[in-house]
Amino acid sequence: MARAGRRPGDNDTRGEVLAAARATFAERGYHGATIRAIAATADVDPALVHHYFGTKEDLFAAAVRLPMPPAAFAERIIGPGVDGAGERLAAAFFEVWEDPTTRDGLLTMLRGAFATDRGAAVLRDFFGTVMVRRLAGELDGEGAELRMTLAASHLIGIAVLRYVVRFPDLEAASVDDLVALVGPRLQAYLG
Repeated sequence: MARAGRRPGDNDTRGEVLAAARATFAERGYHGATIRAIAATADVDPALVHHYFGTKEDLFAAAVRLPMPPAAFAERIIGPGVDGAGERLAAAFFEVWEDPTTRDGLLTMLRGAFATDRGAAVLRDFFGTVMVRRLAGELDGEGAELRMTLAASHLIGIAVLRYVVRFPDLEAASVDDLVALVGPRLQAYLG
């Protein structure tokens, strides 16, 4: 008899959970998707989803192919302190976008945000809850969440023009040049 949550035979249960997660996040948004709903779609026990992916944040990161869990991303940016966080944020942002294995998922999420209310909700929920609030919680001073949202909007605007619209000068710029130009502006938001 097979253990609960695992199906016998040769199959890619982890891949099926990931496909179910992508479908569920797309349909219900980040907040509306639950581990239980994803597990039901994949026809597995919720404990197996946790076994493979840990938290819902980590599962979402895997679904959009982010290279690291959101908590690790936030720690990388703010962990060393607020000084220099603007450049670290710009460098990490472009590192993720320049990687072909993550760019497709991010482009899908970004295009979805412009195409449907649900797509906008996924982008807003995930980045608003997981990234903006998490990073803003580490900032000093008033309006930390607004300042972090402005930094995120600055970066998303660049992503739209560089990776979707493909403005020639922006597309041709090196990542090092972008980090050098954008990092100080982000730092002004972060304080």
